[in-house]
Amino acid sequence: MSEHPHPLSEDRLNRFARHIVLPEIGGAGQAAIARAHVVLVGLGGIGAPALQYLAGAGVGHLTLIDDDKVSASNLQRQTIYTTRDIGHGKAVSARRWLANFDEKLEVSIHDRRITQDNVEQLIAGADLVLDGTDNFATRLAVSDACVAASIPLLSAAVGRFQGQVGAFVGHRDDQPCYRCFVGDAFDAEDCDTCAEDGVLGAMVGWVGTFAAMQAVRILVSATGGMGDPQWGKLHLMDGLKPGMRTLAIAKDPACRACG
Repeated sequence: MSEHPHPLSEDRLNRFARHIVLPEIGGAGQAAIARAHVVLVGLGGIGAPALQYLAGAGVGHLTLIDDDKVSASNLQRQTIYTTRDIGHGKAVSARRWLANFDEKLEVSIHDRRITQDNVEQLIAGADLVLDGTDNFATRLAVSDACVAASIPLLSAAVGRFQGQVGAFVGHRDDQPCYRCFVGDAFDAEDCDTCAEDGVLGAMVGWVGTFAAMQAVRILVSATGGMGDPQWGKLHLMDGLKPGMRTLAIAKDPACRACG
């Protein structure tokens, strides 16, 4: 093996051994994951399982953003929290989970609500942003900031038994952004309907873990391992069928974020 030396000590090599033996990841892919900075926006039903698998994969620097507190009704699907966390901030509780899980990972937290005014600063320096928030206004603010900062975005959402996960690099001339997909109509509309519509824990878990898998695909794409990073592809997940189909999103030349 003529692989470049990777900055992983023996205990880290042992921890990630099952990854490293995968030819699609290998030492070079694992080193890329260890160097990566991923920003998780939203630490709820999607963000919690995504965080567990990204931490398990060894993502070296994680920034966790959520302004919410843990409530009893979260525990049915938000897998990193326990009864003891009720009433505590999600970002602080998530950092506590991470410290217990792997103290070698670098963690930054922000317990402020994301707005158009602070989002640019909150995602600065990221290699990838994973958005699992529950309203279009936040999603669009995050997407526009990613386009402006040339940062790839993974957007994940769920409603009842339907999920969607898409990867966007709208700063590229030939690629759409999330706003190309949803348009401008939702900027001011809050679409958090979990409380009204209900949500199955395992369904958001499927979406969150699939988003984590797509994140790893993107992080190792430079070393070629898992193939096409699937920019501009939206994966639609149906929990009742069950099944998955994929759409290609077209770039909107009139998009006010990336057009």
